[in-house]
Amino acid sequence: MGDGPRSAGPTAPLLIACALGIERFALRSGSGRGRAGGAPGPVSVLRTGMGPRAADAAVTRALGTGRAPGTAVLAAGFCAGLSPGMHPGDLVVADETRGTGDPTVCTGSGLLVEALARAVPGRTVHTGPLTGSAHVVRGHERAELRATGAIAVDMESAATLGAALRSGPRPVAAVRVVVDAPEHELVRIGTIRGGISAFCVLRAVLPAFYEWHRSLPLPRR
Repeated sequence: MGDGPRSAGPTAPLLIACALGIERFALRSGSGRGRAGGAPGPVSVLRTGMGPRAADAAVTRALGTGRAPGTAVLAAGFCAGLSPGMHPGDLVVADETRGTGDPTVCTGSGLLVEALARAVPGRTVHTGPLTGSAHVVRGHERAELRATGAIAVDMESAATLGAALRSGPRPVAAVRVVVDAPEHELVRIGTIRGGISAFCVLRAVLPAFYEWHRSLPLPRR
């Protein structure tokens, strides 16, 4: 997967899409730190609502209301880890997202991994397929999805990126923070601490998102 040539920075905006209010709050509360690193253009955080249908509709609407062509789209928020040994607060960078149709190949995932290692030092960053689900995954479903090669699951990333590309060619990526993992399911005692850890990590990732945005090829005129 090629990361593409680096440039002085794109002029097209960056749209960060998340499902939940708490995710948007984390991303917005971390934006001051990120902008100090030099956001290269307009950046907005879109709350889509939960589930693939809500994500598809919200992103399609957002990109169809006069937003600049080539707007980069990055799906962000929390996810459930599928691999043994994952912990709340680990990061997942998708190399592809899997939904109901063909997989969507992500742009510059290697750049994101490097940028996240700098933005959130000490946190484990996993790279691989991020699969979609229409509901919260529990128990045996985790193992079934893991058997497909996916390393994490969420409800919106695949729909978000699919809708983004249907609206026109653009860079797309997905970064998720593990809040729920095989040995750390949310239904267990003590998971509040894991949720706080994941929130703090999500709040710290904006500099990496901006670095990824700056590194994209200039959009075509």
